[in-house]
Amino acid sequence: MTEPRHIIRDVTEADYPTLLRLNMESEHFLSPLSSPRLESLRAQAWYCRVAASDEVVQGFLLALSEGADYDSPNYQWFSRRYQKFVYIDRVVIDAAARGRHLAKRLYDDLFARARVQGFPRITCEFDTDPPNEVSRRFHERLGFREVGAQRVGDARKTVSLQELSL
Repeated sequence: MTEPRHIIRDVTEADYPTLLRLNMESEHFLSPLSSPRLESLRAQAWYCRVAASDEVVQGFLLALSEGADYDSPNYQWFSRRYQKFVYIDRVVIDAAARGRHLAKRLYDDLFARARVQGFPRITCEFDTDPPNEVSRRFHERLGFREVGAQRVGDARKTVSLQELSL
């Protein structure tokens, strides 16, 4: 049996229901996402692409560059420190599709596009309290390093603020 062929493509409005469902399933690691919020983020996004197989969306990555009007405390932390950057706001892979390296493919696509556009760094964060060990290991393997930490969500969690120099 052959493994399905995965493609990386731009998000379309028809993908929104799937993106909202995927985000909700991983909301304990992400901020909530409503349809209007998704539309607003997509309009500001520097990168908003999906990993799909046979037309079925199995994951997505949304990233913004500097200058976005985004109220995320993590995005704002990077905005105060860097003039030019790409911030990964969220990456979500359907639980049934994990282990197929879709997040890595989305990141590789993002990195290639960022290099072409002359971005010196990619930024992101992951939870450390409570811990998100899968995300920590993933980002460590890619070469991200911690550049800060902060409490967020009414101080309910702590995040590690990460950077990858391109």
